[in-house]
Amino acid sequence: MPRRNGLRCPHWAAEKDREECAEMSQTIAFIGLGNMGGGMAANLLKNGFAVRAFDLSDDALAKAEQAGAVRCASAAEAVSGADAVVTMLPAGKHVESVYTGDVFGAARAGALFLDCSTIDVATARRVEDAATARGFEMVDAPVSGGIAAANGGTLTFMVGGSEQAFGRARPILSAMGKAVIHAGGAGNGQAAKICNNMLLGATMVATCETFAMAGKLGLDPQTFYDISSVSSGQSWSMTSYCPVPGVGPQSPSDNGYQGGFAVGLMLKDLKLAVEAAASVGASVPMGNVAESLYQLLANRGEAGRDFSLMIEMLEGK
Repeated sequence: MPRRNGLRCPHWAAEKDREECAEMSQTIAFIGLGNMGGGMAANLLKNGFAVRAFDLSDDALAKAEQAGAVRCASAAEAVSGADAVVTMLPAGKHVESVYTGDVFGAARAGALFLDCSTIDVATARRVEDAATARGFEMVDAPVSGGIAAANGGTLTFMVGGSEQAFGRARPILSAMGKAVIHAGGAGNGQAAKICNNMLLGATMVATCETFAMAGKLGLDPQTFYDISSVSSGQSWSMTSYCPVPGVGPQSPSDNGYQGGFAVGLMLKDLKLAVEAAASVGASVPMGNVAESLYQLLANRGEAGRDFSLMIEMLEGK
């Protein structure tokens, strides 16, 4: 299969990599089995990997054990003897603490590290530099896709790290996702993730305010959708994730804005994006506005509901 823009076709690569996975029969230490990590670990098991699991939650560990993972009492125990380590943790401070405090000292020589958390670029690069200095290879591989994609093995991975580390990581990531894309050197996976989600956050705000305005002008939301979804205003937020209940494909708006991508997670990513922009002198006025609006929405006690709930705040509800 030929390459497009220097990247292998994700679907072809995923099929080929899954075949390689089964042949290698690697043991993976998986640290962080929350809403996303639990499904990801289960897909590694389904694709022929052995998984040694650790999480601070007994319930999460029990679910991993039921899926076929080996339950471990600590991160260091999970890492001991593993061919690769996958982490899915809340923030940069947790990632750095786990790697410096547990992983580096317990990992066998030649182990590969894959951090799938969404964290700040600076911390990702610092941890990867520390891993390299100790003779390990590491990639940052944050994901696009929610809980359903994690459970279904259809995540997209944006990967930062060397070509060699990416080559080793790709079969493992392909067992958990539909697309695995090399974004460049260390930290570039995180850079791609926060840029993508800043665009998503700002686009959803624009989509919500447009529907709110159209309604006040007397336009029927379905009629406006029918027009805009095939016109120059079309976007993913409009046609795949419409914030108006009953309009467009099924989305969290049809379920009381439950499930999907939480306001709190969008706010976290926007904060990371704005901080990264400030660190390199990038002008992100739309990103700044989106962050402030999602902060207002979170302050209303809505951090756990889907981010398309923004429309209700803009409608004055």
